[in-house]
Amino acid sequence: MWKLQNLNGTSTLQAFNFAFRGYFKSFFGCDREKDGKWKWLAGNVASGSAAGATTSLLLYHLDYARTRLATDAVESRGNKRQFRGLLDVYKRTLTTDGVSGLYRGFSVSIVGITLYRGLHFGIYDTMKPLVLVGPLEGNFFASFALGWAVTTFSGACSYPFDTVRRRMMLTSGQPFKYRNGFHAVKQIVLTEGFFTLFRGVGANILSGMAGAGVLSGYDQLQRFASRHGGFPGMLVVALILLVS
Repeated sequence: MWKLQNLNGTSTLQAFNFAFRGYFKSFFGCDREKDGKWKWLAGNVASGSAAGATTSLLLYHLDYARTRLATDAVESRGNKRQFRGLLDVYKRTLTTDGVSGLYRGFSVSIVGITLYRGLHFGIYDTMKPLVLVGPLEGNFFASFALGWAVTTFSGACSYPFDTVRRRMMLTSGQPFKYRNGFHAVKQIVLTEGFFTLFRGVGANILSGMAGAGVLSGYDQLQRFASRHGGFPGMLVVALILLVS
């Protein structure tokens, strides 16, 4: 458990995603009234996609290590584990596969995370001022419901990419390796069936409650900071504490 608890990758990913979303909005953000609804929607999606892609580029190796440790903990089931800890994952992977081993599946991941974050942030930022109006404005539970719906939809759309990413990650250090993402998809579908790509999506929908909580919680923090003269950097720190 120590190995998993001290690798707090989820909170780090969330913090970077929100920080980069705000940064890229300064480039891609559009005004709904001045630029039109479609440009406004495209700007929201582009900001989310760019945030997801940048975060993945910087932190993919941590996601790889987290996945290997989690899988190792499940598969060992009381037996001797393959990895002694985070540093051991890096050491063994670099020894057998080099730096490329830490980024195995990255090409598939970048497509999936760009799609997921683009839909996740793009749809939420677009729907929020249209749906959360009147008595629903600033309402945590209404924001949570919208966030959960958006997280569920985004997660279902991008889930096959996540399945392929995990499969490719787990071949690092193994004799068999997928040549690329297309080869991985082909092998998975041929040997296990198409719907294997969506195996576990139900549990992902339930875990989407956490993503919804982060979105609505971030909105509440943003409203609080704006009323008390806060600034964006404080929001990122607060977000890390929120999801840790």
